Amino acid sequence: MRKSLLQLLFSFIVMAGSVVGYLYESSFWLPFEYKIKDRMLQSRGEITGDENIVIIDIDEKSLKALGQWPWSRDKIAKLLQNLSDLGVAIVGLDVVFAEADSSSPQKVLAQLGLPHKDVPDYDAIFAETIAHTPTVVGYVFALTPDSIQPEGNPKSAAILVEQNRPKRSSLIKPYRAILNIPQIQKQAYSSGYFNTIPDNDGIVRSVPLVMEYDGVLYPSLSLEMVRIALGEKKINIVYDENGLRQIEIGEHIIPTDFFGRLMVNYRGGQNSYRYISAIDVYNNSVDPLHVKDKIALLGTSAAGLLDLRSTPFESVYAGVEVHANAIDNMLHEDYISQPIWARGVDLLSIVILSIVTLVALLVPSAFFSFIALVILNLIVVITHYYCMVYQGILLNTILPLFAINILFIVGQAMNYFLEIRQKELIKHKFSSKVSPAVMNNILSSGDDILQGIEKEITIFFSDLRNFTGISEAAGEPKHLIHLMNAYMDPMSQIIIHQGGTVDKFIGDAIMAYWNAPISTPNHADKAVTAALQQLHHLKALNATIRTNPEFETITAMADQKGVPIIDIGIGINTGVAIVGEMGTSNRSDYTVIGDPINLGSRLESLCKYYHSHLTISHFTKNKLKGAYLFRFLDLVTVKGKHEPIEVWQIHDFDTLQTEPLYATSYEELQEELRLHHEAIELYRKADFTEALKCFEALNRRENKTNEAIYPLYIERCLHYIAFPPSSFNGVFVHTTKG
Repeated sequence: MRKSLLQLLFSFIVMAGSVVGYLYESSFWLPFEYKIKDRMLQSRGEITGDENIVIIDIDEKSLKALGQWPWSRDKIAKLLQNLSDLGVAIVGLDVVFAEADSSSPQKVLAQLGLPHKDVPDYDAIFAETIAHTPTVVGYVFALTPDSIQPEGNPKSAAILVEQNRPKRSSLIKPYRAILNIPQIQKQAYSSGYFNTIPDNDGIVRSVPLVMEYDGVLYPSLSLEMVRIALGEKKINIVYDENGLRQIEIGEHIIPTDFFGRLMVNYRGGQNSYRYISAIDVYNNSVDPLHVKDKIALLGTSAAGLLDLRSTPFESVYAGVEVHANAIDNMLHEDYISQPIWARGVDLLSIVILSIVTLVALLVPSAFFSFIALVILNLIVVITHYYCMVYQGILLNTILPLFAINILFIVGQAMNYFLEIRQKELIKHKFSSKVSPAVMNNILSSGDDILQGIEKEITIFFSDLRNFTGISEAAGEPKHLIHLMNAYMDPMSQIIIHQGGTVDKFIGDAIMAYWNAPISTPNHADKAVTAALQQLHHLKALNATIRTNPEFETITAMADQKGVPIIDIGIGINTGVAIVGEMGTSNRSDYTVIGDPINLGSRLESLCKYYHSHLTISHFTKNKLKGAYLFRFLDLVTVKGKHEPIEVWQIHDFDTLQTEPLYATSYEELQEELRLHHEAIELYRKADFTEALKCFEALNRRENKTNEAIYPLYIERCLHYIAFPPSSFNGVFVHTTKG
């Protein structure tokens, strides 16, 4: 009875949450809905595009023949004239000519101060060709404010009439127009913008057909070409109480969303339409039947010209073909849209499917419930697929599926969550933190393993250097995530392999500890070994990252700054801390707290100050039994502490286990460290003059293994020579965290 009441309550919560989410939180579920609809389009397969739509492609072949882009305007004029002579119906330019042609002979001679009256002007030739050919020029809207002041308005031959316009229009309102030069714009019969606005995941699923700029409506290039092709003068923009409803061109009704966007019913991947190389048109070597009476779009598929988009079918897709699909959809009235009544169907389906799922869960047979789950999922997917592909109607799929599946999962797992045992909780908490061997020890250690106790541990903090620069250089968030995964995974595995427990990931930092929850002999050595293995692994990791094209911008940033792609600082401390289960009744975790943890974090921060990759306290050094190359860094009191601590740097293992971390040899490094510690001894005895000589000599050495420590002590010695202290204990006070 209790379980049934819980299932009923949870069903109501899921149903209500899904309805509220549908109405008010679309930004949360829309990315998932997009992916489902993309998959449906892909499952539909490719459809033959309209043979009367062709793309004149500025491809690699054309660039090789006519030279790099932009071409001189006389060449483009010849291209348009040849298309006109071949009988093309209309040409749309998916290119904007925002600057004068600097290669024009008239312009060149004028700049040189030479006579240029009767010399060809390529811009004039191009403008004249546009005036006498069926060409619609393109331009771009800048959608966000920038440092450039708006100047000029686009030119359009279309008459846009608004019906029932509300007080506040939902149309996209750009900041300024990036237009063709006036000489070209003036001669053009009409023009249209060719902006494509991707969704948050970078995929172009829709195109804005109308935008409002400076209080005036302007059509897109595709909409304007359709208007001309249909022989209409007027475009009707129809609103209802919810916002923009549809666009009408004569008898053609084009459904849009409230923002005037048409969801593109893609015919398939790239090359759904005939591509004709621009050089073939230029040389008049194209079959006239491929051009005569066709609608042509002049654009590019060349990767170097950066007009590539991601679509549901392909991640690299020529932007010009997006407009070709939009024109095809409008001419054939083959749309994918969401009518206003579809929202009511969505809400009703969420309620009905939630009730049906609850009824299925109340049946005692788990097998029957599972079969019912499968059937309900199939009904939703098949019905929505049919509506979208064959009826052009969009219904929400993700929320009904979410309601069905979350109700089933929770209903079937109710007993598990009510009767869960302590060992399952332990396994859940530690399975991703420790090695399988440690996991088995935890499970066999009894139920008191989670209780808070005081225990000596070795705490480990690592932090990624130049993370801000890496984040900025990464560009797309997915690139940064992939990079962090490539870094975090091997680093975590090294910690786990050395018997450590990964406590948490703090942004780009890793926190781990040794000797808890299971006692670990030589835990300080284990932590230091893990740290050195991580530092040794960085060379191979950076080499792997450098060969991955996804991280090309990050690699370039690192090379420009002269720093490794991935570089880390590690702080290690040993001390008695409190370890155990901590948190609230609703959320808790097994973790560690206490002064040793705070000091470990401070030591990691001090890596930047001392230019050290691995910094430890004397508490950890005193516990070490292995052989390492140590450098005494300082005797300090860190922020928040009063007792001084010794800060040490570990350069490497004292025996050659792997390739050395530094450019110098082991023998040279050991000699440098010997001289360094002699200088430190003089400094701590307050013999600042002799210490200064030693530090200056060390600073002059080639292949120094620490660029910061010698200038630091030179500065201190000079200060104490100029202002001798009355008493000197060698303690330096850090007033910041690092």
